[in-house]
Amino acid sequence: MKKNIYVFLLITCQVTFAVAQESDTMNYELFKKRVVLFSDLGFNSAPFAIKDNYSLGVEKIKYRNNIKPTLGIGVSHKWFGIRIGLTLPLNILDENKFGNTNYFDVAVKVNIKKTFCNLSFRNYQGYAVKGAYKFNDSLSQDTPNAIMPLIHSTSLSANVWCFRDDSFKMQAFQGKTAHFTGESKTWYLKGSLNFFRVSNESGTIIPTELTDITDRKNAQKIGAIDLGIIPGYAYGNRMNNWQYGFFVGLGGVLQSKYYTKDGTTRSFLGLAPRVDFKISGGYSQSNFFILLISDFDIKSLKIQGMNYNQTYYNVRIMSGFRLHTKKSRKRDS
Repeated sequence: MKKNIYVFLLITCQVTFAVAQESDTMNYELFKKRVVLFSDLGFNSAPFAIKDNYSLGVEKIKYRNNIKPTLGIGVSHKWFGIRIGLTLPLNILDENKFGNTNYFDVAVKVNIKKTFCNLSFRNYQGYAVKGAYKFNDSLSQDTPNAIMPLIHSTSLSANVWCFRDDSFKMQAFQGKTAHFTGESKTWYLKGSLNFFRVSNESGTIIPTELTDITDRKNAQKIGAIDLGIIPGYAYGNRMNNWQYGFFVGLGGVLQSKYYTKDGTTRSFLGLAPRVDFKISGGYSQSNFFILLISDFDIKSLKIQGMNYNQTYYNVRIMSGFRLHTKKSRKRDS
C-alpha cells in the first residue's frame, strides 16, 4: 500500500511541475521543402527476468534473446514518411549458447502539433536461460545456457506524448525532417496503453528443474494489460552542428495482470511503476545528418511473490540527406 501511495504522489508532483513552465522560443528548424532520404543500421532486443523463491536456492531467472542486426531504408517529406526495415539473417551472439530468435517488429508514428503518437507491435520467439548450468546437470560452463526456442514475448503498445511547450518538436529530436537550432526543453505527459505477455505453449515458462506445486511457477503464460500516465521532461540542443537530446519520465499504470496454468487463468489488479527513457545524439547540418538513437520500453508486473521485468529496446545509427526540391531551390534563390 505504501508503494502505491508513493506512485500516486509522484505522479501528482510531476503533473504539477508539468503545467508550471512554458517557453516562447522556437529553437528548431523544419525542412518542410526538402525530401529526406535516410538509412539506419542497428539492433533490437527484449531481455526479461522473473524473480521468485525457486527451488535449489535460485531467486532470479534471466532470459536473453539472440540479437540480429536490422537495416532500414526510408524517405520523409512534410507529414509523410515511410521506412522499410529488414532483419538480417545473422546472429550477433553465439547460437550454441543463445539459440536463434525470430523477430517481428512494426510501428506507426504520427506528429500532430503538440503531440507525438506511437503504435507498436513486437513479437520475439526463442530465448535462452542464462546460467542454467547451475541447476541443470546436463549443462556445463562451456554450454551454460538452457535454450528454450518456443518461448514467445509479445508487446502491443499505444502511446501519446503531449508536450507543454511549442519550442520542442519531436521531429527535431528524431533528426530527419528537422533539427534543433539551440536549447529546447519541455515538460510532457505520456499516456500509455499496453498489452504484454511471455508464453511457452509447449510447457512451463521457467525450467522444469525449478518448478514446484505452486501454480504461478508452473504457468505457461504471464502477462498484463495496463493504462497509465507518465509525466516527464524532454531536452534537446544543438551546438556547432552537434545535436543531442533525451526524454526521461517516471509515473504509474493501473494494471490487470494474470498467469495461466493448464488453461486456467488467475487475474489480479494492481499498480505498477513505469519509466520513459529515450536518447539521441550526433551531427546534423542542413544537407545531411548522422545520429545515434536509442529508446527503451520497460514492462513490469508483480503477482504474489513473483516479479516479472522486461525491457524492449533498440539502438540505431541513422544517416541521411535532406534534398532540395525544385520549389525549395527557387525559394532559396
